[in-house]
Amino acid sequence: MVTEIKFCGMTRAEDALEAATLGAAYVGVIFAPGPRRLTTARAASVLAAVGRNVRTAGVFSEPFTDTIAETARTLGLRVIQLHGEQDPDAIARLRDSFDGEIWGVIRVADGRIPETAAELFGAADAVLVDAHVPGRLGGTGVTLPWSELRDQLMPCREMSSAKLVLAGGLRPENVGEAIRLLRPEIVDVSSGVETAPGIKDHARMRAFRDAVHAST
Repeated sequence: MVTEIKFCGMTRAEDALEAATLGAAYVGVIFAPGPRRLTTARAASVLAAVGRNVRTAGVFSEPFTDTIAETARTLGLRVIQLHGEQDPDAIARLRDSFDGEIWGVIRVADGRIPETAAELFGAADAVLVDAHVPGRLGGTGVTLPWSELRDQLMPCREMSSAKLVLAGGLRPENVGEAIRLLRPEIVDVSSGVETAPGIKDHARMRAFRDAVHAST
């Protein structure tokens, strides 16, 4: 299995272009609150550098599906990633107005996945696993306990065709071990290849890509 890469939290066109040049499958921009949050206009400028072979993703936190779908259509996004409150009904409603991929997110606290994880795997096209940090929705750099999560995630994955997207403190130095333990379809990195929030280090992006390729 080849693990795909998503470089997320883009705020500059040159970083999005570098992600595409490195062969990333996904490039993400963030509309949820945080230091990497973009307006729709700014996101359009950042994503203009990305070719059609790269799937663009938007990270949202608000529950208003009409607003999310409108932004996705305006930008031509291929993926909507929901980081706020979510349930299978909300995902179903969003499918009525968006025909791309819809990703849900489970946030791990104390080494345990939430009880709703199986439901989310059944409803979403992919489920991103990230660390739970109070007051923050992602890009925290907090590493997950991969060994503890492997057995917990297995039943969800066996009963669903949804992809596993692994986030949470991934860096060039540790992504190989994370892939070995959890075999995710996609790895998602933001802070692990940055010099400051939203400012990507191209050398670390290349190192991350190389480490992923060496592991798959």
